[in-house]
Amino acid sequence: MGKNLTKRSEDYSKWYNELVIKADLAENSGVRGCMVIKPYGYAIWEKMQAELDRMFKETGHQNAYFPLFIPKSYLSREADHVEGFAKECAVVTHYRLKNAEDGSGVVVDPEAKLEEELIVRPTSETIIWDTYRKWIQSYRDLPILVNQWANVVRWEMRTRLFLRTAEFLWQEGHTAHATREEAVAEAVQMMEVYADFAENFMGVPVIKGTKSESERFAGAEETYCIEALMQDGKALQAGTSHFLGQNFAKAFDVKFANKEGKQDLVWATSWGVSTRLMGALVMTHSDDNGLILPPKLAPIQVVIVPIYKGEEELNAISERVDPLVKELRSKGISVKFDNRDTHKPGWKFNEYELKGVPVRLAIGRRDMENGTYEVARRDTLEKETIKGDEVVSRIEYLLEDMQQHIYKKAFDYREAHITTVDSFDEFKEVLENKGGFVSAHWDGTPETEETIKELTKATIRCIPLDAKEEEGKCVYSGKPSMQRVLFAKAY
Repeated sequence: MGKNLTKRSEDYSKWYNELVIKADLAENSGVRGCMVIKPYGYAIWEKMQAELDRMFKETGHQNAYFPLFIPKSYLSREADHVEGFAKECAVVTHYRLKNAEDGSGVVVDPEAKLEEELIVRPTSETIIWDTYRKWIQSYRDLPILVNQWANVVRWEMRTRLFLRTAEFLWQEGHTAHATREEAVAEAVQMMEVYADFAENFMGVPVIKGTKSESERFAGAEETYCIEALMQDGKALQAGTSHFLGQNFAKAFDVKFANKEGKQDLVWATSWGVSTRLMGALVMTHSDDNGLILPPKLAPIQVVIVPIYKGEEELNAISERVDPLVKELRSKGISVKFDNRDTHKPGWKFNEYELKGVPVRLAIGRRDMENGTYEVARRDTLEKETIKGDEVVSRIEYLLEDMQQHIYKKAFDYREAHITTVDSFDEFKEVLENKGGFVSAHWDGTPETEETIKELTKATIRCIPLDAKEEEGKCVYSGKPSMQRVLFAKAY
């Protein structure tokens, strides 16, 4: 199974597409540009959801749900917002079908045209801020800290499973505040939450920063982001958090009576991550044998494969394994005892290697006689023989060590692929031959940014939050610059 994958070094894109399908994460659907997330892939997404949901609630947020459909007129109220999403919108124009008179099937009933077209949500700022107008009258009603788990539609022409699909799953937080300072603090806090999740659960190191003006979310005054680096040297935006200022409050007339009794506009944020994180997870850690999953997000953390001849041997192994399974589960470790008689042990080893199960135990006749297990870890493929009374503590150690090891490996790769350059020739050479992030001076103009993008396909991924003031000259224009930014080719 896993051995049939295209090697990353031969064709990274093909390797990724094959792995997502062969590891049973997702597949293309009958609807162009949309995907079916299969049970194993969805189980990983559920673990992501659970951790993020816990983190959101610990920071005071509550979940709600808003409509899938947005009246077209709502999108035109915030000029930057509609311009940012207009080319990606799916539009509902009719509400009824009827049988064709010639019996050829169903057709749209021309008599059932909507008075106003409905947009299938590409994001929910407009419908939510129309709602907040009814919820907010006084400073006592603030802050509103709401999150929504939902699906959205953005009509993509070039799609790739998880990374870019016409419909995808995500969460979108939408908060309302009495002051600018509160809203900015909220946007920064959620960027930190995303970074915490990416690094400590996904094992993906990220750079925290802000977007350039041309890369900001449509309608935002500031976009905070976390940027990750994939194994092919391309960057991936892993999460964004937006300070929206009072733009949506103005557009939807959302005002409140402040403590002095005066009317004031509400301050806003929005923030989100999506199933694109699944793509980041696959591309950051996996190898030519299949997935490598961080133990904290693996649906199955430990699999036990019996090696036996006949039902009597299997029963004996099952009797030995049953207490171990119960003990591991009592410690919160997910474990599967694969006693299927439809596949041989070697096939199972391949399957679980492909699916990235962190720890595999094998037990056969010799192990039964010696009171041992063969233990293999997925990240390094190392095997060892462990005594039965030591196996639980060894598994606990391996799961923790793997979580740290895959993060460090990804971190070391990223650090080795941040290259500082001072000339445009260097800039192009690094992008072409090394990849990764290029740290370079930029004159701050969208014109230079666009020209660099046209010439190299590299964009400003972020202006790092920890960037120091440093006098220099723009790598392209030669004009003065006070700090370096990170460029990269990106997904």
